[in-house]
Amino acid sequence: MRHSNGIRRAALATTAVTAVAAAVTGILPGTAMAASTTTSTPPPACPASALQVSAWQAVHRPVGTGTGAAVVQFTNVSRRTCVLKGYPTVAGAGNGSPAHNTPLKVTRTGRAATVTVRPHGKAWVKLTFVQVQGEGDGYCLSGKDPVTYPTMVIGLPHSGKHQVALNDGVWAECDNKVTVTPVSARKPS
Repeated sequence: MRHSNGIRRAALATTAVTAVAAAVTGILPGTAMAASTTTSTPPPACPASALQVSAWQAVHRPVGTGTGAAVVQFTNVSRRTCVLKGYPTVAGAGNGSPAHNTPLKVTRTGRAATVTVRPHGKAWVKLTFVQVQGEGDGYCLSGKDPVTYPTMVIGLPHSGKHQVALNDGVWAECDNKVTVTPVSARKPS
């Protein structure tokens, strides 16, 4: 009999420890294991079909007569929250076609972080080009000819490629180089 009292005391002590742990964590006894293994699933990457893309010349851009810098806006037009992350790829769409594009050499700036985009929410990137100089046809400081594109193809990791025109002009740049920011929840200027 003495042995069974020891087992009963051990069972009561285990029950007491479980009750104290449940009180501290806010988990009911018997559900601690299920609650500790439950995790919320993060939203998926925004598919290309969920994004409406627009672009305009940035307020703060290098001195010159070309585009200089542009802000590209991604609007979630779907009914679901999704995420964007990373740096864009940029290519000039020759003859307005993404199939005939010229990839630009991309230099990244800033640190990438995941941006959650709710329905109708927005995220942005800023593109800064080697600026065209002078009037008329302009010129490049490097001696190369300036290039203009009616549209650019902007790609985002896991979110497709998007052909976009500037809402206030054409894309004009030198040397096929661009500096890009990562996707951001803050609108750049």
